[in-house]
Amino acid sequence: MTVKDITNILEELAPLQQAEDFDNVGLLVGDASMEVKGVLVTLDTLEVVVDEAIEKECNLIVSFHPIIFKGLKKLTGSNYVERVVMKAIAHNIAIYSMHTALDNSNMGVNAKICEVLEIQNPKILIPKSNVIKKLVTYAPLESAESVKSALYKAGAGEVGNYSNCSFSTEGMGSFKPNEGTNPTLGEIGKVHHEKEVQINMIFSFEKEAEVLKALFENHPYEEVAYELFTLENTNFNIGMGMIGNLETAMEEEAFLKMVKSRMNATVVRHSKLRQKKVKRVAVLGGSGAFAIAAAKKAKADVFVTSDIKYHEFYQAEGQLIIADIGHFETEQFTKELLVDYLIKKIPNFAVALSESITNPIKYL
Repeated sequence: MTVKDITNILEELAPLQQAEDFDNVGLLVGDASMEVKGVLVTLDTLEVVVDEAIEKECNLIVSFHPIIFKGLKKLTGSNYVERVVMKAIAHNIAIYSMHTALDNSNMGVNAKICEVLEIQNPKILIPKSNVIKKLVTYAPLESAESVKSALYKAGAGEVGNYSNCSFSTEGMGSFKPNEGTNPTLGEIGKVHHEKEVQINMIFSFEKEAEVLKALFENHPYEEVAYELFTLENTNFNIGMGMIGNLETAMEEEAFLKMVKSRMNATVVRHSKLRQKKVKRVAVLGGSGAFAIAAAKKAKADVFVTSDIKYHEFYQAEGQLIIADIGHFETEQFTKELLVDYLIKKIPNFAVALSESITNPIKYL
């Protein structure tokens, strides 16, 4: 398998188009056409991780955090980022990062936290808007169903847990083939009228290329008339954070101790306890201060996240408990998630879990 073959599989889980605009995801180092001998999955790509990949004969590193976040102006080995990139290139090792593409996946970082904490029926905490597109196209009556079938296979027509969704209306289309055309219907130089079906479908924005490819390859007309719109609708299957309920309500201290134990946290920094049982829990892996308001709006009893600053704890305002367990701690199970996913998808391929502990924060 090539690097591209592996990353295509990963992008079924977390399409890169789902990543935040500020992020730097995808293939950061290496040749997409290179044959892969083995994959090493890590949270961070440090020099020790590249050394581990060399030792384990893995020439593709799949990393959650991107080693190159801002542009590199030189490669002299003057800092850890440059040294990692130089060593990877020297040993012909590709590096691929997923970061916020996986954060925004409903089967990604936050789903894994919910699994570890046994949060039931989790939903996206901050769903994304403006990521649903609508296709309107026109096909001759006898070809409409085959065109729709091709669009469905490409991922169009999915609404929540429903598939093959569309709306069609019949009408009369007209066109005049001019010189140099090769019309499927009608004659050059003559206006032609044809019974057509207007087909309306929505699809998630990352599927645009596949949907249009299916349209062009399966539509009978030489020139395909179509319209694309970006909708303001919210996609509840993509977004940051998750929220759900515990099966049984817990006392606050007992819940925080459970979080500390299951998430292997050295310490839990939290806002004032409310003297109420914990039932509804919001989680967001990584830096989550931006989601405090969303957690309050969703009526969470506790919001588990990291990187909360002093004054941000005040935002709890007695409406919930903010629990900061550490950045690494919220994301540490991500590499296990990716290893399990790849092994299921390519069971006979060498996929290794990095043994390197990349947490830069130490505690006394």
